[in-house]
Amino acid sequence: AKPQDVRYEGASRTIFFSRTPLPISMPSNGLIVLQANPVCWVTASVKPGKGAAFVRTRLKNVMTGSVLERTFNPTDKYPPAHIETKEMQYLYEDGGLYYFMDVESYEQLPLNHDQVEDAIAFIVENQNVKIRFFKGAPFSVEAPNFVELLITHSEPGVRGDTATGTTKPATLETGYTLNVPLFVNEGDRIRVDTRTGEYMERV
Repeated sequence: AKPQDVRYEGASRTIFFSRTPLPISMPSNGLIVLQANPVCWVTASVKPGKGAAFVRTRLKNVMTGSVLERTFNPTDKYPPAHIETKEMQYLYEDGGLYYFMDVESYEQLPLNHDQVEDAIAFIVENQNVKIRFFKGAPFSVEAPNFVELLITHSEPGVRGDTATGTTKPATLETGYTLNVPLFVNEGDRIRVDTRTGEYMERV
């Protein structure tokens, strides 16, 4: 049987539930659930070119942040784990904690920066995100694939510079900095691909 790839709506990462054989080529950013460990991101994966088939990986424990190295046989199997996904609304930041509200129960959930760092560069107050839970504990905040954000600082483009592909840095309202075309200016709103962190278009 082929490995079971489960993609949540809007997800940029794959979750491997391993009652089926593990993939011989695990992608970086893949999510794997180990038998005696919490959920881990696959941060690096190496498949040897010769010899017996196995995959050497570097894994990051999403609950503690600790990193471990693990070698897998592609026929290895592990029990599946229940990953719960909730839609929540980002409310505000206070004292280094980021507060989210469950859109159904209205309960609030404070998360620290390590738990939100992949998404916080692309979300503003009152924006909905998806938060994943393992055994009731949150471990991943995911922004929508595409967001529209305001440019709060960018130097004017040099007049007459029309070189194809020329860009300049711009800072968004979240504090995130990216490269934009010269015709984009401070005060413009742009669409950003949160999976790559790149400019898409002016809106």
